[in-house]
Order: sequence, then C-alpha cells, then structure tokens
Amino acid sequence: MSESQVGVGVGAETSASDATPRSGAAADLPVPPNVTVQRREEIPFGADVAALLDGRACVVIVDLDEPGPTGTPELPMSFAGVVIGVSRSGWPARVAGRGSHRPSERERLAAVDVVLVAGEVAPADPTTPDCWVAVPDLDAELVGLLHAVGRSPIAAVTLMQVLRAGMTTSLAHDLLVESFAYSMLQAGREFADWLATRTAAGKRRAQVGASVLLERDGPALTITLNRPGVRNAYDVTIRDGLREAFDLVALDPSIEVVSLTGAGPDFCSGGDLDEFGSGPEPAAAHLVRTDRAPALGLGAVAARVTAQLHGACVGAGIELPALAGRVVAAPNTRVRLPEVSMGLIPGAGGTASIPRRIGRHRTAWLGLSGAWLDAPTALAWGLVDEVREQAAASSPG
Repeated sequence: MSESQVGVGVGAETSASDATPRSGAAADLPVPPNVTVQRREEIPFGADVAALLDGRACVVIVDLDEPGPTGTPELPMSFAGVVIGVSRSGWPARVAGRGSHRPSERERLAAVDVVLVAGEVAPADPTTPDCWVAVPDLDAELVGLLHAVGRSPIAAVTLMQVLRAGMTTSLAHDLLVESFAYSMLQAGREFADWLATRTAAGKRRAQVGASVLLERDGPALTITLNRPGVRNAYDVTIRDGLREAFDLVALDPSIEVVSLTGAGPDFCSGGDLDEFGSGPEPAAAHLVRTDRAPALGLGAVAARVTAQLHGACVGAGIELPALAGRVVAAPNTRVRLPEVSMGLIPGAGGTASIPRRIGRHRTAWLGLSGAWLDAPTALAWGLVDEVREQAAASSPG
C-alpha cells in the first residue's frame, strides 16, 4: 500500500482522503498506511485501541504556533497514541507574552509528548525550557517519526505511557514501571517480529578476564566494563558485575570516588543482541531484572560516581551513566536509544534516568527517532555535564 499525502495541523481532519494543508504544523506529509493522524480535540478519547492492537498507530500533531484553547488538559498517562508538538516560529521562546487567552507553557507541554522546532528559528539557548528538539527539516523529521511509530506502534505508545507516568520522587517506582512494560513487550508481536529478522551470531572473540573490572587506589575505585571484543555489549555478566560493584560501594564508606569507564573504542554498544530472547519467560524476567539490575544500586551511590563516556553509548550504555552524579564525555561520544525499533523500550533504567536529566519530551524523541545524539548536544541538553578529552580507554583485562 502506498503512503498518503495529508495536511497536518491543529483541528485538521487528517485522514488519507484529506490532502489539504490546514496550518503551519506540517503540509502534505507522506503518512504511512498504518498510521492515523488525529486532530487535537479528539484527545483523550480519540485513540483507537482496537486499531493499535491491529498494528495501526495513532499520532496527534499539534501546531504550537496556533492559538490553543484556554486550560489545555494534561495528556492522560493512558492515552494510546503519540502527541507531537510542532513550531515553525521558534516556540517556546516566543510563546510568552502572547496574551492570557493562550494556555501557559507548562500546560502546553503537559499536553504533548515531543516538541519539534524548526532549526533556523530555534531559541538560542537549548537548555531552556528543557523540552524542544531543533531539527533542520521539520517535515522530514515528522515523516521519520511517523514511520518509526508505524513500525512499532505498541512499543512507541508504551514508551510514551511510561514516560508520562515517570519522573516521580521515587526512582524505584519509575524503574519498576519500566520493567513491567519491558517484560510485557518481550511477550509481544513486535519484538517477536524483530527477533525473526535476526541472523545467527557468528564466531565471537573470546572474553579475556572478568566482564567488569574493579581497581582500588586508596579512596578511589575504578569500575571498568571489560568486553572490548564486543564493544562492551551489556549482557548478564556485566549486569551482575555492576550490581555487585555498586553494592560494594554502598557498603564501604571509605570508597569516596568512583569512576565508571569502558575498555576499548566504545563505552558500551548497548544490550548484547545474542542474549535477546534467550532469557527466562517475560514474567520471570521482570522479577530477575528488578532483583539484579544495577540501576537502583547506582542511583543509591550516584553522588560518588563519575561516568567517563567515549565512543558509542547505546541503550544501557547511556541509560545507566545518566544516573551517575557526574557524566564526563569525550568529544567522540555519541548516544542512541534504538529499542523502539526492536519492539521494546529502554530496559536498563533509561525511562527513569534520562528524563531526570533532559526531561520526558527529549527522552521521547530519542526513543522514537533512534537518532544519534552528539557530545555537544548532549552537553547542551544536560545529558552529560562536561565534554573533554580523556585518557585513552583502558586495555582488555
């Protein structure tokens, strides 16, 4: 089935049969056949859950440059769709002072999942208000997000729901919600379809030494991910090694400074794909994950931990470091969250850790787009605290 050209905007009827642009949010976008673009006023009851279960996604695109209704309602956590706010005029920097008839910035942000701003008019200070993503081609970015949602609609919507439910005062609560959702998706069709596309693993370089190395020097402890042959892919051995390391730090107050590093060219290339689908059934996997995952342990000692990032930081390779009290990135650091394309959501703590640094809107964009984020942008957003050259990555143990 071919894509349909539709106009997208606040209040616009955006079905495949309506190809007339209605506002500045977007014009003549090619919409994937399994994506329905809805009008804003249909929230919160417009999402067709039956259609979602049939593989068809609901996306609402909101024109942030157009006047909105007074008292814009907060987006319900359970809304079974993705809501994208779009500005071609530089909102949110220009939204202030447009009159009391416009909802406040906070209300408008509460009503969307992602905020896209045209790069040429983006606010000069990317750290304020910690929500928008500047893109060079707004229409191309929208099309990319529509396709991403269309490929994995259930995973995409689940990620939005988890992010809306997160950012509570309890890290443990947010990690638990993430694990429930992750295990649910492990049992889903989208993940099964992704697994079916995986080719058999080839011969791999033998592991040399422990997967996690600990080196003590007085009050300082260095924790090194040590699977350089697979770019420190996050597997059960790294998971358990990190959990034990952070438990040690918690039990030993004489450890005052902790450095978290990675051996080889990349800090961590994400989850070990050869382990995907090989663990216990999803319900049991949830219990194992919540018992053994290192995120909560890292969070408990975060004030003493500095994560030293370099190269690729994919999936768990950024989800865990984001919990550290300080994150230092080498200039070649690049960050990515690819899980939605696999029919999953971040599962190493990322839906709890990354929003605490950059907010749920930018986290949602990272998760939906699967795009690479470079070190300068990560610094501007607050995902890392410093960018500087670091000592050469440690050698394999």
